[in-house]
Amino acid sequence: MFNNLLKNLSILKKFLFINLIFFTIIGLFTFIYLKNVQPNLIKKKSSNHIEVINNTIDNLTRLEVKFVEEDIRRFLFSTRFLFQNLDRVIFFDNELNLIGDTDTLDLDPRSFSTRLDMIELEILNEEKNKEITEKKNIDIGNENSVSLKDILYNYAASKNFGIPFTFIQDEFNKFKLTTIKNVMKKDKNIGYLAITENANDIKAAIDERKTFIIRTAIAVGIVILIFSFVLNRYFLKPIKNLVSYTKMIKNQNPKNTNIDVLKLRNDELGLLSNSLDDMTLELQKRISHAENFSTDLVHEIRNPLASLKSASEILHDTNDINQRKKLVDILSHDVQRIERLITDYSQMLKDEVALSKEKIKKLDVEPIIKSVVDDFNNIYRLKRGIKISYQNDGNKKYYINGIENRIEQIIANLLDNAISFSEDNKDVIVKVSKMNGEKVIINILDEGQGFKEKDTNKIFNRFYSNRPDKFGQHSGLGLNIVKNLVDLHNASINASNRNDQKGASMEIIFPKV
Repeated sequence: MFNNLLKNLSILKKFLFINLIFFTIIGLFTFIYLKNVQPNLIKKKSSNHIEVINNTIDNLTRLEVKFVEEDIRRFLFSTRFLFQNLDRVIFFDNELNLIGDTDTLDLDPRSFSTRLDMIELEILNEEKNKEITEKKNIDIGNENSVSLKDILYNYAASKNFGIPFTFIQDEFNKFKLTTIKNVMKKDKNIGYLAITENANDIKAAIDERKTFIIRTAIAVGIVILIFSFVLNRYFLKPIKNLVSYTKMIKNQNPKNTNIDVLKLRNDELGLLSNSLDDMTLELQKRISHAENFSTDLVHEIRNPLASLKSASEILHDTNDINQRKKLVDILSHDVQRIERLITDYSQMLKDEVALSKEKIKKLDVEPIIKSVVDDFNNIYRLKRGIKISYQNDGNKKYYINGIENRIEQIIANLLDNAISFSEDNKDVIVKVSKMNGEKVIINILDEGQGFKEKDTNKIFNRFYSNRPDKFGQHSGLGLNIVKNLVDLHNASINASNRNDQKGASMEIIFPKV
C-alpha cells in the first residue's frame, strides 16, 4: 500500500511525504523523551533527599535526640552540614506539631535559602491538630495549594507509610520538590521529617530542551522547505521541461520544442539536455531520411510495376512468338530492377544501422585501396579486359580518420560505377595524393562517356540514373550511398568530366588528421 501510494506521487511530493513521516516519528520519540525527562530528574533529586533523610535519622538515633522542639533545634545547629544545598528541612512530632524548621532558625542563609511561604503560612495558621484520615493511598490531588499537614495526614494513613514519599508543587512560577518520611524509634513512630527544595532547575532544563527541540524543528523545517524549493526549481522543473520536450517531439509538435536554456547548464542536466537534443535531431533526421527514401522507393517501383502489368496483359493476349519474347524480356528486366531496388534499399538501411555502431580511427588508406584494386582486377581483367591501375604521388603514408570497411565500400562502389560506364578493354585509374602535405585526395578516373549533366551533384541523389542501357544495370543508389559514407568521414566528393580525354573523374578529399 505504501509503495503504491509513493508510486503515484511526484519526486517533490515523495520527498515531502517522507520528511513528514520522519518528522512524525521524531516527534513521537521526542514526546516520549520529554515525558520521561521530568520523572528522571525528580527521581534523582528524590534519591538525594532520601539519602539526607536516612542520614539524619541515623544521627538522631545515634545521638539519642528526642523529638521535642528544644532537642531538634540544638540538633539542627550542630548538624547543619547535613543539609547543605537544601532549601528547607522541617520536623514534626507524632501529633504533627511543628518542632523544627530550618527556615525559622538563625542559620547560615547559604545553607537554607528559599522559603516555602505557602507551607509556612499554612503551618503557622494551623492551631488545631487534624485527625488522621482513613485513606489507604496518598492523594494530594491536582490543586497546588494543598498543605503539608494534609499530605502528612494522608501519608500516615496510606499503605505506603514508612516509605519515603516525594511530591511536587508548581505555583507562583516556582517548582518545588518535597520528600517526607516518618521517623521510627524502637518500632514506634515518633515523628516526621520533610525536605523541601527549589527545583526550578528541573523546569528550566525541561524548558531548555523543549526550546531546543522547537528551534531545531523550525530550523530543519526551513532547511527542508529551502531544499524543496531548490530541488523543484533547479532539478525537478528542468526534468519536467525535458519530459514536455519529449512529449512534444512524440506528438511531432515543432513549436516550443527547444531546450536551449537547459543546454547552457554545465551540470549533468545540461549534458543530458544536450544528449537528448542531439539524439532527437538525429532521430528526426533519420525519420525524415527514411520517409523521403520510402517515398522515392515507392515512386521508383511504381514505374516497373506499371510496365510489368502492361506487359503481362499484352503477353496474355498475343500469340506472336517474337513479341512474346520481347515481352518476356521486359518482364525479366522490370523484375530485376525491382529486385535491385529492394536489395540496395535493404543494404542501405543495414549500412545506416551499422554506421551508428562503428568507430572512426586513424588509417593508412593506401593498403585499403590496393586491396580493392586487386580484387576488381581479378574479376574484370579476365571478364571484360578492363585494367584497373593504382598510382600515388610518392608519399610513404596516407593517413585519414575513417572506418576501414567503409573506405573499402566507397572505393568499391566508385570502381563499380566507373566500370559500368566503361567499354571493354578500357583503363580505370585510382590515384592517391596529398594536398599541401596534409589532406589526402583519392581520384578515380574512367574512359567512359563522361557526364551529360551540367550540375554533376545530381548524380548523388537517390535513384538518379542517367546512363545508356548498354552499360551496367544499377538501381541509382550506389552513388547516394557513397555520398553518405563520405559525409560520415567529414570528407567531400566531387564529380567532373576529365580534361585530357573522354571520361569522368571522381575526387574525394579527406580532411587532415
